[in-house]
Amino acid sequence: AEHRSVTVRGVSERNVTADLATWSVGFSHQGADLGSVQQSVDQQARAVRAFFEHAGFRADEITDTDVALSREQQRDNAGRPVGPQLLVVRRSIQLRTNDVMKVRTAYTRQAELLRAGVELSGSNVSYTFTGLNALKPQMIAEATHNARRSAEQFARDSGAGVGKIKEASQGYFSVGARDGEDCDDCGSSGGSSPFQKVRVVTTIDYDLG
Repeated sequence: AEHRSVTVRGVSERNVTADLATWSVGFSHQGADLGSVQQSVDQQARAVRAFFEHAGFRADEITDTDVALSREQQRDNAGRPVGPQLLVVRRSIQLRTNDVMKVRTAYTRQAELLRAGVELSGSNVSYTFTGLNALKPQMIAEATHNARRSAEQFARDSGAGVGKIKEASQGYFSVGARDGEDCDDCGSSGGSSPFQKVRVVTTIDYDLG
């Protein structure tokens, strides 16, 4: 008798909500005099911290992550230097918290930073679901079970029985947007929405008896 087998796929999906939010705010100031540039940037840093604290976040969730000084020379159309060198100080402050819904609310009010005199160069939030490892065994079992059911259905339709597993490959876990949710570059590192979907696909070859 010829040797027959069937290849089936089983899927498992879970809707999850991120439990970690990381929000980075970058700002800068430029001028000819380092003292006054530094002063302006320090004042902006205080305004960013005040905004976060006012939104209900703790001081230990807020850190200075970056500071840089560069010199820039303005030039005319012929490429000749014009005026003194400008000093540019750039800083960024990061909020890292498990209170993702509070972040979602505060993020919609970030225009307040501009009103507080912060010269924003960037502001972005990344939401991460950190409980993936705890879900994996259960989801793999579910995907395998679903694959087995498909194999049994196929076997019934073709009058055979499902035998041993010849080969099994477990796909990688993907974290993406939930249906109808926008989640740019959702991935293991996080996405732009806290509402995410975890998915795994298992591919299994069964012998058919």
